[in-house]
Amino acid sequence: MDLGRFYDLTAAKVAAEEVKAHTHAYKAAYVRAYHSLKAARQVELDTMTAVRNGFDREKAARRVSGIIARELRRKGGERGRTIRRFLGSITHKGYVWRFDSVDALCPRVYEFCDSWELAGEALDRLHKAAAENGWDTVVCPSPEDVGRIEHLLIPGLGLAFVTSRPGMDYGKKPYRRIRLDAMTEVEGKARLRFQTRMAALLREEGVLALKDAKANHDKLEAVYNPYVDFEGVRAMAAMETGRLLSYLG
Repeated sequence: MDLGRFYDLTAAKVAAEEVKAHTHAYKAAYVRAYHSLKAARQVELDTMTAVRNGFDREKAARRVSGIIARELRRKGGERGRTIRRFLGSITHKGYVWRFDSVDALCPRVYEFCDSWELAGEALDRLHKAAAENGWDTVVCPSPEDVGRIEHLLIPGLGLAFVTSRPGMDYGKKPYRRIRLDAMTEVEGKARLRFQTRMAALLREEGVLALKDAKANHDKLEAVYNPYVDFEGVRAMAAMETGRLLSYLG
């Protein structure tokens, strides 16, 4: 599809310098954001490594085994299907988490209180047990570490397992609460507090840069929008949608 025909390029060239300025500005802001967020994440990873040494994995494993035996009864049939969806991420508004999606699908919620990213192993076990027992699941990975499960929804059972931590607080009364923080013997608390604060400051810088990026992108759109035939774009979209849907008829 040739979308270029919906641009009035001749008229838009009048604002070429302004377009270039806003384009350079928003791209530079994104670079600053990525640098700050990457640095914050590295500080966090160093902190998590130190904390995990004092985590009582055996106690946590026993709790998870009890949940599997109590909640994840066998449905029968084939292995459950898994889909992956992000429940939220960091934005120019800071962290945004859509726990309302959890409540809409799952009336019973287990909340893992987990300040140090310790719940991933437990959620992985729960996901595997649910899938093996025939239940479809929604796996919500961490946006900063997509290999680690942060939340798990099992709509067929009306059951969810969510992680809560500062900046990602479930904020409601759960069906059950599992305090992983209480299963952790933390050493060097002063150093950990310093690292946590440092990560928070770096992330704040990242959010400010994302705000700058959005502001400049909004200015860019305000410049070129008058030169775009949006009615033509919508008409083409409607035509193509009808064409694709005709294949399903």
